[in-house]
Amino acid sequence: MQSNVGLILEEKAANIGNFMVGRLLPFRQKRSVGPFVFIDHMGPACLKEYQNLDVPPHPHIGLSTLTYLFDGAIFHRDSLGNAIEIKPGEVNWMTAGRGVVHSERTPDYLRKEDKFLHGLQIWIALPKSLEQADPSFFHISKEDIPVWQEEGVYYKLIAGTLGEHRSPVPVHSPLYFIEIKTKTAQTINIGPQLFGEVGMYVLDGTINIGPQLFGEVGMYVLDGTVNIEGNDYGSKQLLIAKNASLCRFETNGETTLYLFGGEPFEEERFMFWNFVNSDKAVIEKAKEDWRKQNTEVFPKVPGDEKEYVLLPEMKKKENIVTFHQEENQRRGKFVILENDIPAGEMTYVWAGDNKFIIDHTEAYEAFNGKGYGRQLVMKGIAYAKEKGVKILPLCPYAKKVMEGDEHLRKMIF
Repeated sequence: MQSNVGLILEEKAANIGNFMVGRLLPFRQKRSVGPFVFIDHMGPACLKEYQNLDVPPHPHIGLSTLTYLFDGAIFHRDSLGNAIEIKPGEVNWMTAGRGVVHSERTPDYLRKEDKFLHGLQIWIALPKSLEQADPSFFHISKEDIPVWQEEGVYYKLIAGTLGEHRSPVPVHSPLYFIEIKTKTAQTINIGPQLFGEVGMYVLDGTINIGPQLFGEVGMYVLDGTVNIEGNDYGSKQLLIAKNASLCRFETNGETTLYLFGGEPFEEERFMFWNFVNSDKAVIEKAKEDWRKQNTEVFPKVPGDEKEYVLLPEMKKKENIVTFHQEENQRRGKFVILENDIPAGEMTYVWAGDNKFIIDHTEAYEAFNGKGYGRQLVMKGIAYAKEKGVKILPLCPYAKKVMEGDEHLRKMIF
């Protein structure tokens, strides 16, 4: 019998700062499943008290992002002014349209303790008519997500539609993202309710798929094995079936799996970094706008204005460190920049003509461990020395630097 398994794809590891993710989509052999163009599997990971998720402000166009957590918490801020914590079972739905900027970080109350993080980040392409729409944001509580049970099978419709069930997530094209759980072995025949292309991955447990039972299907196995047509497939594999047919499978006991898919678009979708669009020229313009930090197209994120993620092709300028000084009457500051990106700051105050007060020194989160705090303090010391004045280090870090050097101690007021 001819196999129905068309592709076997290994999950790709990607680094997003202090955190590794497994990339499920896209692959060269399979760029999308229905309107789903990107899926990152985050964790499961236990982060120490000194490790945090820090994804500084970065842009999107032409897509909707769906963040869904199994465990842990992420604090979301965006250029629309939204600032909200994402918790397990909730849905964060942000539609970029013509352009939006957001950041994702560990909440403040978890930053200095051990924490756990596990979830999915998904990009869904927009219909051509909405690619230049105004950006929008919705946060849906877990209590509002439809859940039901049928003959020992537990369903949760995270987004889209399934038969008569509809999720409150305001999707922009026909699609579905479904959680299915079983506590005992079950046979699930869900095919008649599905449409378009279908993807599947198994979060926990194992399943059995017989030959010629799936249409355009991606299946991801996180743990354990799956037996298909007499073959075992292990974890971290995305399986793509060849022939459109009936979606029917068996779970082998306690199992959690997810189905995602829907109607594909007629037009091809192009992707560069965080930009998705049916027109390459629109992507090129977005690249230039972000490179130049055009805030009319990509506004700053309130509460997270100090940093931003560099356009990937600009990363060839490695570690060029410069300083920028601002001074207004008695107050001033030095800003340290890495490749033209603000990486930290030191603020100071003039008290009379002979006292230079360093009151705050900060290396921004994404640049910790590079010694930029000390460089800022030394920049301030050099400035005070040039003016021939003493320094009052009210900033605890500046005080520590100066008191730890016998030559610098002589400059303390």
